[in-house]
Amino acid sequence: MFTGIITDVGNIRSSEQRGDLRLVIDCAYDMDTVAIGASIACSGVCLTVVDKGEGWFAIDASAETVSRTPAGMWEAGTQLNLERALKVGDELGGHIVTGHVDGVGHIVGSETVGDSWKVTVSAPGSLAPYIAAKGSITVDGVSLTVNDIADQADGSAHFMLNIIPHTAQMTTLGTLSAGRQVNLEIDVLARYLKRMEDMRAR
Repeated sequence: MFTGIITDVGNIRSSEQRGDLRLVIDCAYDMDTVAIGASIACSGVCLTVVDKGEGWFAIDASAETVSRTPAGMWEAGTQLNLERALKVGDELGGHIVTGHVDGVGHIVGSETVGDSWKVTVSAPGSLAPYIAAKGSITVDGVSLTVNDIADQADGSAHFMLNIIPHTAQMTTLGTLSAGRQVNLEIDVLARYLKRMEDMRAR
């Protein structure tokens, strides 16, 4: 489990296909405090540390993981929002995040509002019913509050976020531009409500 509060921005040093995709990720974590088998969220994707060294760790991304995340996300040189798993007693500064991506959205637009940025994200129709104004959503692993939402004629939804300067500086969200794809995770409660609705529809 995670909170969506990013604690480092890592960089993919290498990406090698070995059946699964082996990634070596540079980071600022003290790897002496990270165990083999530990979970680290990488731009919203919960992955397992399979090797490590000073200033880096390695993970294996399955074909399922790659297929459910943006094209090009796992290439060498890509920056990733990193968060270590939540410990009992840690401050819950964001919201409960599982690290399981529900879908891929894309940036529709971004504009400056004061010192912050108003960012509009398009969510696919499969997720649209589970995103609500003033609710929580995870975008590339970052816990954010939905300011507003507008349903679209094709069933998708455009939701609006406010990115403050601190968030922009401490995550990869400071480089958002129109067309960029992002990982989306809906609030965990909404995920269970979705399952209940699907069961009723059978």
